[in-house]
Amino acid sequence: MKILLHCCCGPCTIYPLEVLRQEGMEVMGFFYRHNIHPLTECLKREETLKEYAEAQELGMIWQKGYELERFLRSVAFRESDRCRFCYYDRLKATAKIAKKGKFDGFSSTLLYSKFQNHKLICETAEAIARKEGIKFVYRDFREGWKQGIEESKRLEMYRQQYCGCIYSEKDRYYK
Repeated sequence: MKILLHCCCGPCTIYPLEVLRQEGMEVMGFFYRHNIHPLTECLKREETLKEYAEAQELGMIWQKGYELERFLRSVAFRESDRCRFCYYDRLKATAKIAKKGKFDGFSSTLLYSKFQNHKLICETAEAIARKEGIKFVYRDFREGWKQGIEESKRLEMYRQQYCGCIYSEKDRYYK
């Protein structure tokens, strides 16, 4: 099975990539960048993922541009529901590329994090899969949370301290 894996960052890609490859899947990664703020954070995550992907011989599709304003306009006045939009935007972009690229399905490293809304991610991905006519490949990667963290530390990878958007940065640091 040929799968497109939405990769939010290098550390979160470690365990899902291992699992999918062990299952015999041919995996290509996709990095979506519009939701990661500020730009310097986005570039750090992108560079870390590039280094990891190269070391793992993981082919990648890199999103062009940086549509900060579109992201902010989309969640303005709906900040408490921003994750719903963010999941939708990233997963929809992944599904569209997967369909265009004739992949058998798509998945996401969002399913690795114990801090993400797993149920909402799955519901969103399933709805997009139906609409786009491509299979959503579900795996609960959270069981490998500790393993991925240990490996990312061993590899001395840059490890971000918040999900990605400016709101999650505030939630993380503003006390």
